[in-house]
Amino acid sequence: MRPFARTALTLAALTLAACASTLGPPRPAPQPATGWTEAGATLKSVGLGLPGGAVLAPGVRFAGGVEIVADPTSPLHSLSDLKLTGGGGLVTVSDVGDLVRARLRLDHAGRLVGLDGFQTRRLTLADGAPITEKADGDAEGLALTASGDLLVSFERDHRIWNYGPLDALSTRPRAMRIPAFPFTENDGIEGLATAPGGWRAAGESGGVWDCDPARCTTVTPPPDTPIPDSEYRITGLDRDPARDGWMVVQRRYRPPLDARAHVRRMAPGGTLGPVLIDLKLPGTTDNFEGIAAETRDGRTRLYILSDDNFNPMQRTLLLAFDLD
Repeated sequence: MRPFARTALTLAALTLAACASTLGPPRPAPQPATGWTEAGATLKSVGLGLPGGAVLAPGVRFAGGVEIVADPTSPLHSLSDLKLTGGGGLVTVSDVGDLVRARLRLDHAGRLVGLDGFQTRRLTLADGAPITEKADGDAEGLALTASGDLLVSFERDHRIWNYGPLDALSTRPRAMRIPAFPFTENDGIEGLATAPGGWRAAGESGGVWDCDPARCTTVTPPPDTPIPDSEYRITGLDRDPARDGWMVVQRRYRPPLDARAHVRRMAPGGTLGPVLIDLKLPGTTDNFEGIAAETRDGRTRLYILSDDNFNPMQRTLLLAFDLD
């Protein structure tokens, strides 16, 4: 995705400095799975920043956050979506074609305090060759089907590919149905999640579709004028475990300093509900593109993830929130 202006992220980093502490390196994975490679990182605890930044709706509580700090050449950068895999696991994808998985570390109160067992692997092209070009590997969305298959949406070369079960990934992905819409190069399918009988896809500049192997049906038509970066655009989507709908993360950027994120519910008909989480300066904010949801202790637990664009002035943040 398009990086924010460096000035905005510099200010955000300075804001965060007062409420971050180093947690140290994550615990190593006990045994890498075939095809996966261990990756190292340092983790820093993250709060919501200075007062006046984050605004949480009634019934929403912050449940901890971490920053992932990795070497400049590490694949643990530019992470653009995530989904939960059960048992404390998560999987995320980068917009250069890397797949990453890890385990959530929670404290005795259930707050997010770290990530362990980072493993990475390169996604492959239809012929089984590893992705090497940005134009082929600009992955922006993830979904895990009811049968456990991993779906990945890409932009530039707009497509959704099925890589099979996460624990037995295929090197020869299968093409899945995508909306018959002329997405522009860098404004493709950002939101991807399971839906009854298939998957739901959301375009960054507008439009929501429900797809199955046979067809894609328009839920919300794309606007005549594409939604610009200066307005809130959907960048992540996951099923709402508590209701018949979805959870959505949106991002907005207005130069030089106004970088924001919203989390809202989406109804089956595509209507967006009230803002549940509003992140902006002088609080913790960044390029949030991923969202995942689950039920934990009778509440909905949300995780949102930011894409640092391999930009040293941005950060890879994972924040947790609980909803009544």
